[in-house]
Amino acid sequence: MTLNPCGVYTGFIKVQLELCRPITVRASENPGKHVNNNNNNEAAFYLPKGYINTLHISSTNTVREVIEALLRKFLVTDNPAKFALYKRCHKEDQVYMCKLSETEHPLYLRLVAGPRTDMLSFVLREHETGEVLWEAFSFPELQNFLRILEKEEDEQLQILKKRYAAYRDKLEEALGGVWKPG
Repeated sequence: MTLNPCGVYTGFIKVQLELCRPITVRASENPGKHVNNNNNNEAAFYLPKGYINTLHISSTNTVREVIEALLRKFLVTDNPAKFALYKRCHKEDQVYMCKLSETEHPLYLRLVAGPRTDMLSFVLREHETGEVLWEAFSFPELQNFLRILEKEEDEQLQILKKRYAAYRDKLEEALGGVWKPG
């Protein structure tokens, strides 16, 4: 960390991204790279599990500003309100996760905890509100959800058809042994 003459210090924090849902990113400005997704230059995809990014911030940056900076860094177009920053603390072989308020200062927490990331680390996750806020999702994300639902619906329909076909076969076999015309 570096202390500036005005009393503000700057430094780096590492943030692990633990996202369960896909994120939407703007396509790069590279003309050789094309993303065909309704011609809106956005694509939705899942980040690899456990992805960690380093961010240079100051002691005045709040949690909300850190989230916005992370999303800007990756050209993520999702609403920052969908995300929350958590601190992960390790104490006596226990791991504690605590959601940080939007007004807390992550670099201050890092300074107080010391440099060891095994004692304190930061994690970016989606909010756990219990109810889905559909208006917070982008168009590509919503299309992706529809595709997933249609696939799951088709799979469940095939399972149901197989089950009833097996019941029908057993019923016909049982009827064939009990009831014989004539």
